[in-house]
Amino acid sequence: MRMLISDTNCMIHLHRVDLLVNALRLPYKFVMPFSLFMDEWLSISLPEKDMLLELGLELQPVSGNLVDRASHYYYQHAELKLNDCFALVLSQEIENSILLSGDSKLRKVAESEGVTVHGVLWIVDELEAHGLVPHQELHDKLLLLQNDDRVYLPEDEISKRIRRLAQCLPDP
Repeated sequence: MRMLISDTNCMIHLHRVDLLVNALRLPYKFVMPFSLFMDEWLSISLPEKDMLLELGLELQPVSGNLVDRASHYYYQHAELKLNDCFALVLSQEIENSILLSGDSKLRKVAESEGVTVHGVLWIVDELEAHGLVPHQELHDKLLLLQNDDRVYLPEDEISKRIRRLAQCLPDP
């Protein structure tokens, strides 16, 4: 099973619109660096975190050589947070994994290092492709994301998906 190594950004956005539980049902293994889960995901209550772990979210410690590599990225790219660098080095370390990130700076560095990177909109596409969420619900969740001032997604891409999903909806 292919692994998705996630930063907090995507997980928070998915949680914000109640798509995270469905995302964890996708045929991927979701992994987060332990420190991101504990230190950055403060908007998620402890019972919710426990539930996510029960649903299959895995935590991966970052130690030794990986901490050194993450520190190197952190000092080389001042715009990155150290925890984001932990997600980057895990995605490099775990063969055939995908980095799940909405942070444009992290995505740029990861892609320059040859790491496959996807974000929230890709997860929405996967939820649709696997039939895990009805079109109406995906449409409504994308509208919520589009109108949320705390969420930065490519306007053209989110609009394209909203229009496409609207065509799948029954006429009122």
